[in-house]
Amino acid sequence: MYFFLCNLSALDILYVTTTLPKLMYVCHTGDHVMSYTSCMVQLYFSCAFGSIESYLMTSMAIDRYVAICLPLHYSLIMSKKVCVLLVFPAWLVSLVNASILPCLVHNLTYFGLVLLKSFYCEVKTIMNASTSDISSLKNTLTISIIYIGAIPSFLILASYVRIIYTILKIKSSAGRWKIFSSCSSHLTIVVLCYGSAITFYLSKSHEQEIVLSFMFVTLVPMLNPFVFSLRNRDITQAIRRRIERRITSEVILRPISQVQGAPVALSLLRSPASHSLAIFPRTHRGSSNPSAW
Repeated sequence: MYFFLCNLSALDILYVTTTLPKLMYVCHTGDHVMSYTSCMVQLYFSCAFGSIESYLMTSMAIDRYVAICLPLHYSLIMSKKVCVLLVFPAWLVSLVNASILPCLVHNLTYFGLVLLKSFYCEVKTIMNASTSDISSLKNTLTISIIYIGAIPSFLILASYVRIIYTILKIKSSAGRWKIFSSCSSHLTIVVLCYGSAITFYLSKSHEQEIVLSFMFVTLVPMLNPFVFSLRNRDITQAIRRRIERRITSEVILRPISQVQGAPVALSLLRSPASHSLAIFPRTHRGSSNPSAW
């Protein structure tokens, strides 16, 4: 599982690097012009990384299926060699397959300065801006969607159907919840990723397309490490302590600073002699020592 998470983390960094720097440059300078070469490079890498993410999600679903439905054979089935064979072809095939769309887009005809109603070069937006026949490009895109979207989606769905069937056979509710929680993070990202992509390509509204594409490009890569880290107990406790510290500082320290004689009150709160006062927020261990928060 951690091997797939490492690949997903690297992929998120690469995917964000492909689109966000240009968007930040446009927002900072107001220069909306992009060269044709830069657009083709961005189109290639966005298609490649999107394909790799789809295959990675499928590999992670298979990994969860083996871990839950065949736990005694997990170490034998999901060996290091098998994990590499699941991931390496995904990178190789996606990087090669992604070169087809830019080549077809290169043959399209445009008149003058092309205005793309998007914040990055995306194949659907480029097709709509072309004045030539795009039937061959549409057919190629349909075939790519079948291999990149439909088949991985079917494998993910089949894996989770088998997982749910296994969960329902467990009599203990605690055991059911424990097993389901191990899949919840992956299932959340799958719903966000595939949901935003499907809605984007089926959408007819220009404003909705921009929102969905922005969510797919920025929100999903940002949420991936956060969602997969929520099951880590240390990270969960650190987030809880941070929230408790923030709430306590808002509720206690700010009102004190607004009353008359606030500097004296604050100096007393920060003095070593006041460590036993009840105004300090309690940590998850019940300690009132400010050095613990």
